[in-house]
Amino acid sequence: MGALNVTTKRKNDLIIFASRALFALFSAGIAILVSVGVFLLGLRLVYTERVLPGVHSAGVDLSGMTNAEIRTTLSQAVTYPQTGLIALHDGDRFWIASPEEVGVSVDFNEIARQALSVGRTGNIIQRLQEQIDAWFLGHPIPTVIVFDHVYGGLYFERLAHLIDLPTREAYLSVNGVEIEVHPGQIGRRLDIEANLDILSDPISQLHDADLELVIEETPPRVLDVSDQAEVAREILREPLTLTVEDAGPWQIEPSDLAGILRFGVLESEEGVTYEVKLDTQAIITFLEPLLPELERDPENARVYFDDDTRELVLIEEAVIGRSLDIPESIKAINTGLVDGAHEIPLALEITEPVVGNDATAAELGISEPVSVVSTYFSGSSPERIQNIKTASSAFHGLLVAPGEELSMAEVLGDISLDNGYAEALIIYGDRTIKGVGGGVCQVSTTLFRAAFFGGYPILERHPHAYRVGYYEIGPTSPGPGLDATVFVPVVDMRFINDSPYWLLLETYIYGNQLLWKFYSTSDGRNIEWRRDILSETEAPEPLYRENPELPKGEIKQVDWEADGMDVVVYRIVSRDGEVLYQDKVETHYLPWRAIFEYGPGTELPDDAKTE
Repeated sequence: MGALNVTTKRKNDLIIFASRALFALFSAGIAILVSVGVFLLGLRLVYTERVLPGVHSAGVDLSGMTNAEIRTTLSQAVTYPQTGLIALHDGDRFWIASPEEVGVSVDFNEIARQALSVGRTGNIIQRLQEQIDAWFLGHPIPTVIVFDHVYGGLYFERLAHLIDLPTREAYLSVNGVEIEVHPGQIGRRLDIEANLDILSDPISQLHDADLELVIEETPPRVLDVSDQAEVAREILREPLTLTVEDAGPWQIEPSDLAGILRFGVLESEEGVTYEVKLDTQAIITFLEPLLPELERDPENARVYFDDDTRELVLIEEAVIGRSLDIPESIKAINTGLVDGAHEIPLALEITEPVVGNDATAAELGISEPVSVVSTYFSGSSPERIQNIKTASSAFHGLLVAPGEELSMAEVLGDISLDNGYAEALIIYGDRTIKGVGGGVCQVSTTLFRAAFFGGYPILERHPHAYRVGYYEIGPTSPGPGLDATVFVPVVDMRFINDSPYWLLLETYIYGNQLLWKFYSTSDGRNIEWRRDILSETEAPEPLYRENPELPKGEIKQVDWEADGMDVVVYRIVSRDGEVLYQDKVETHYLPWRAIFEYGPGTELPDDAKTE
């Protein structure tokens, strides 16, 4: 019982001792906090709006200073913007500037703000710690440098006016017949942003700077044209002579050459060159009038088929075609001039004929007549006969290639007095009048019938306005509905050689007969045809018309009556029972009255109808 009491007593004593110790520690903490508070309060009271002890910047102790005192003191201590040196070089040229001139300044307000904030931010422990550290270890405030790129850019812009140069291409000009040289220039541009960026490093460390200015150079495409000047002078030294083997020559004088001399920059895979040449359009203008003189179409040899030897006989030699190649001629002229030539041959484009002089019947697939027709022109005037001979001769010996289209108007060309035609009666509108080429329709009708009965496709055919007696006479005439008129160049007759063989045309005049032969090789085609007369109309009464050029008492017939008719001719072309094609030829013939002309004062028949 006694032991138990002793133990209990000891425990109570320990509890009392611990309680007293904890109270002592708590009292000490309170005392320390009170002391710290008193210290901070005293420090705050002493250094109100002043820098706490230990704070310095740029080697200057700022302790106890106000904002204004900091700015005043540091502005006297930190003089880098005014006293620093920045050397700028451009080759042998250089400029010296202070950092202040290129936009450098010190932000004393920011330094003062940072200095005054030491020991005054954060919680009480953080503040205390910062104040103690500053007191015993010191607290540096960095120098705040401001580099104003806008202000600095203005400085460099002023330098740019002294440095920058535009890029200038070298070029030549012509004064009269003299060549003037204008040298090129390398462009230069001061790179302001690059220079400001390079300066930022030494400025941030308050160091002097020695800078080779960053300048962007832009060379011209052509810097020197002295060699080309010599080429141009040589061009103008004497006339340019253009030649063709059997034509010309043609000359261009130096004074004219000077007016069309052109210079320019030529860019290619090989690089950039300065080009001297003549104006392209000016050369074209000079060469174009030469085209008709130098142009010649290729022409196949003209031949006929000898029925006995079954070979071709040469009538007219083939003609090699040529034309002035203007693009190549321009190239030849400019190349020759640059090479120092003053006599330059023009370039010609040569076209060989398809059929030469030595072509054989076997090569062309010509072995037999495939269509032979005749028309008759008895009673024609000498002028009409002349026109028939002239027009038909244009086709004699003509070759038509497989698949080729034949245009009668194209073969005939210009129907004029200069080409051997005479004035004869022609159908024009609603009357028959005298005109150049009357009788050519005899030829077109005969050609049309040869193509029709040969089984060749007809591409274009136009009938006469009324029935013409010449085309319905003779032992081989098929009658009305198979005539064809041609009025070059508006009205044409065209067909196509759709066979695999060449087609040879031969024309002959026997008395009052026009004979037309087609020679080729038959591909077995067969032709069937028939005609339907749909309607007929009687011709009107004759008409008498006064002609002041006729003498009194003379009556002359200038038109002959013909009944009107609507007729259709059908054709079927077949081979081995298979129809290749079928077509029809439709014709509307107007009724045509006879017309008589009479001289003034002539007595007419009682029943005569006049205009």
